[in-house]
Amino acid sequence: MAIHLKIYNESDAIRFTQDPETLSYMMVLKYAKDGNLREYLKINFNNNNWYQKLFNLLHLSLSLMYIHELDIVHQDFHPGNILSSNFKYSFQISDFGLSKLIGTNQNNPEKKNIVGVLPYIAPEVLSGDEEYTKAADVYSLGIIAYEIVTGFPPYPDIPHDKDLAMKICNGLRPKIPFHTPKLITRMIMRCWDARVTHRPTSKELRNELDKYIDDYSDYLNKRIKKESEIAIQIKKAEEFSANQESTNTTTTTITTPLNYQTHPQAIHTS
Repeated sequence: MAIHLKIYNESDAIRFTQDPETLSYMMVLKYAKDGNLREYLKINFNNNNWYQKLFNLLHLSLSLMYIHELDIVHQDFHPGNILSSNFKYSFQISDFGLSKLIGTNQNNPEKKNIVGVLPYIAPEVLSGDEEYTKAADVYSLGIIAYEIVTGFPPYPDIPHDKDLAMKICNGLRPKIPFHTPKLITRMIMRCWDARVTHRPTSKELRNELDKYIDDYSDYLNKRIKKESEIAIQIKKAEEFSANQESTNTTTTTITTPLNYQTHPQAIHTS
C-alpha cells in the first residue's frame, strides 16, 4: 500500500473504504473500462495507426520513468498490469504487489525468488545471476513494446516452462517483422539486450520516443519540407502493410481480432 500511495497522486483519486463486517480497509481505484493492454491489443490492434503506437510507447516509457524516479522497481511488468479506460489517451501501470523500493529488504532470504510472468522476465533474473533492477523493468518494457508494435504476445505457440526460460537465457527473443521501422526495431532490441549495461534507461527511452513522435507529428501536419528518418521508415512500413492487405483474400476490418494460436501452457498475464 505504501508503494501505491507513493506512486499515485491526487489526480488518480485514490480513496479508502472499510468493509463493515470485517473492518478491513480497502483502496478504491478508477475502473479501467478498456481492461488490460493484452485484451485491448487482441481486439483493437488493427485500429491502431503508427501515431497511436508511438503515443502508447511514449506513454509507457514515461510511466515507467516516473516509477523509476521514485526508486521503485516494479518486478511484475507485463500487459496484464497495464490498465486503461481508453488506451487511445492514457493508461496506468498497476499491481505493485511485487514491487520494491531500491535499498530495502537487502537481507530478505526470499530476495532471489523469481516472480512474474515468464516471457517478460529478464534473462539475468531467470538465471539467478542478478536481482530485479530498473534494467530488468526496461527488458520487460522491450517485450511489451514488441506487442504494441506487432499486436502479438511473445512466444504464444509454445509452453512457458523451464525450457523456454533456458532459451531466453541463451538469447531467444521474439521475432520482430522485417518491415517494422528500423529505429523502433533497434530501440526494442536495446531494451532486451542480454548485457544489462547496454540497455537504455526509461528516461532515455522517453527522450528518444518524444523525438520520434514530434518528428512524425511534423510530417503528418506538413510542418516540415524534409521528412525525418522515422517518418520515412513508417511510410515504408505502411506501404508494405497496404500491399499485404491488397493480396490478402480474407477481409479484415478494424475490429477484426488478431488471429494466432495460443498454447494451453502459454501465460501472458498474472
